[in-house]
This record gives sequence, structure tokens and C-alpha cells, in this order.
Amino acid sequence: MIRAILFFSLPGGLLFLATWGLLRLELLNKTLLSLADVSLAVVSIVGILFGWRFNRTRLVFAVIVVTLADRALVYFVPAVTPSDQIGRTVLETTSVLLPLNLALLAMVKERGILTLRGIGRQLFIVFQPVAIYLICHYGRWDIASVFHVGFFHAPFLSKIPLSQPAAAAFGVAFFVSLIQVIRHRGPMESGFCWALVSVLFAFMESSRHISTFYFATAGLILVVSAIENSHGMAFRDELTGLPARRALEENLLKLGNTYTVAMIDIDYFKKFNDTYGHHVGDQVLRMVGARLAEVSGGGRPSRYGGEEFTVIFPGKEADESIPYLERLRKAIGESSFALRSRDRRRKQAYGSEQRTRSKTNDVSVTVSIGVADRNGRDMTPQQVVKAADQALYQAKKAGRNRIHA
Repeated sequence: MIRAILFFSLPGGLLFLATWGLLRLELLNKTLLSLADVSLAVVSIVGILFGWRFNRTRLVFAVIVVTLADRALVYFVPAVTPSDQIGRTVLETTSVLLPLNLALLAMVKERGILTLRGIGRQLFIVFQPVAIYLICHYGRWDIASVFHVGFFHAPFLSKIPLSQPAAAAFGVAFFVSLIQVIRHRGPMESGFCWALVSVLFAFMESSRHISTFYFATAGLILVVSAIENSHGMAFRDELTGLPARRALEENLLKLGNTYTVAMIDIDYFKKFNDTYGHHVGDQVLRMVGARLAEVSGGGRPSRYGGEEFTVIFPGKEADESIPYLERLRKAIGESSFALRSRDRRRKQAYGSEQRTRSKTNDVSVTVSIGVADRNGRDMTPQQVVKAADQALYQAKKAGRNRIHA
């Protein structure tokens, strides 16, 4: 539970709370507040360049819509009065469209900027301010009054400085973003949630500088979340959720003088793939990865590549690590899952279709483990890994489903 809360709160929640605290406690003086426009410009440029360089199109488009929203409020809504129809229209339409745009970007996949879909998204973003401009200058109806129609009558709604359509738009956007967080559990998805929170506070502020600071914070949250997401893709294996080989190589450099390395290989994995298919092979890798994540004794698992995994035991010699690896080997061998055959339809004589009963087969896999620790012969991490790999070869040669040190 605590881990889930930390995952959702970092880094977006921390950045938002930092901004909220500085503004709430009035720790920013007038000089710093006057730099709000500069901070938004810097965040926008960094976000667009980073998103373009690393193909994070959602970041590019999200930063653009946040910046456009802030600039629209700055230039058209400096001090809205009841008679200022243009300012009221821009304020109401922006407070509805911005959260919906962020929710939409939280849902879509990375499709590139100059691809057909990327150009379509650019046109969609540009169309919105153009449409608002045409409505303000050539429209014959008062859009602002339409947005101020109350659907519900409750005392607490009158205390919210947002129209009910805007509040509904934020509610829909938060719901969509939370669904994306639950489904994908990525830093970028949680970043969109916290960006929405920051944007919401921006619309609830009457000070232009403070509002711009919240918009800049929303952009900063998205940039940092994209960096965190890129870091996770480089250092974490997407299929199993374990640290990837690059993370393993960095961890090896941080070890002290006493440690053990275990090399783990799934027995007959190629034959298993050929028999049941690669999609079932992926299930096996996920299952083994889940068991490795539960290894005790302070072991640090990672995926080495293919069907090979590693577990590092800092501060432990081989004899101390083997009992934990033996429990791991047994846990993997005792884990099984059902293979369900694909459903087939067969037509009856009278033309109706009947679904055949699915057959299930319980399958399990075993692993072979090679163990080596740092000693007088194997001094460097590379030498210890090589020794563990040689021990793994001996475990497989001896019949598999065993540990060799």
C-alpha cells in the first residue's frame, strides 16, 4: 500500500506540493513571482525539445496545450468583468477544454509528431483556439452564459470558482487519468494526474502570476515524469518488471568486498516456446520474474537477458545465499498455471453456433542456478558473474532443476 502511494506521488505529487507550499506560505516574493512567465517559457522549451528528441509526443502536445491555455488567460482574461464577453468566453472554454485535452493525451499512444496521426493531433490542437477566436469575434451567441448554466443546485457548488461544466470536465479528466494509472502504472500516467491538479489550482487563482506558476508546475511535472519514464524503460525490463541488465551492471559497481551472484536459467525454455508459443513463453517469464521479486535474504533480482536472470546477495557468501536460492528454486518448480486452448465455434445442422468446451492443461517449469561469490580467485564483478555462469552450465549438465556452486 505504501509502495503504491509513493509510486503515485512521485515525482508529480512532490513537485505540486512544493509549488503549493511556496505559494501558500508566501515564500516567493514579488520579484520571483514576476518570473512566472520566464519559468513557463523555460519549461515549455525544455519539454518540447526533450519530447521531440526522445519521441515523447504526448509530452510535446501536453506542454503546448498548457502553454496556450496560460497565454490565452494572460492576454484575454487579465481582469474579467460581467461586460467582458470575450474574456468570459475564453475563460470558460479554456477551463473546459484544457482538462479534456490532457485526459485525451493521457489515453493516446506515442505516434510521432510528423506522422499522419501526429499531424492530425497538431491540427486538432490548433483548431481549438481558432474556433474560440471565431466564436468571440463573429459569434452571435453568448457562449459564456451557456457555460454558466447550473445543472445542480447545492450550496457547496457556489463556493467553487469554476462553472459546473468546467468542474464536470475536470471530474471526467481525473477519472480517465486514474483509470490510465491503474491500467499502465507508469510515471507518465501519474504525471498527467498531478498536472491536472496543478491546472485546477491555476484556474482557481485570481492572481495572474500565481496562476502562471501553477501552469509552469504542470508542465514541469510532465517533463520530469517523461524523464522518469525514459529512465524506467532503460533500467527496467518491461515484461517482468525486474531491473534490466543495465541496472545490474550499475549495481555490480556498487558492491563491497563480500557478495554472491546467482545466475538463473529456465530449463528447456526454447522447447517450451516451440511447443506452446511465444505468448505462453512470455507468461512463463512473467511468472518467474514474480517469484524472483519475492526472493528473501536481501537478494536483488534482475533480468539478464532471454530466459536468464540474476540475483545478487550483497554482504553474503555463497554458503549463506544457497538456502534462499533453494527456496526460490522450489517455489518456481511448484508454481503452475493453466493453459486454456482457444475456443472454437462449430456450426450445427440448423445453422446455429455452439462454443466448444475449453480444455485446460496445468504446466510448470523448473530453473537451474549457478552460484559464485567474490574470493581470492574471482575478484572483479565480471569474474564473479563469469564464475556463476560456469556454475550454471554445470547445474544444467548435471540434469537441471538444481543448484551448483
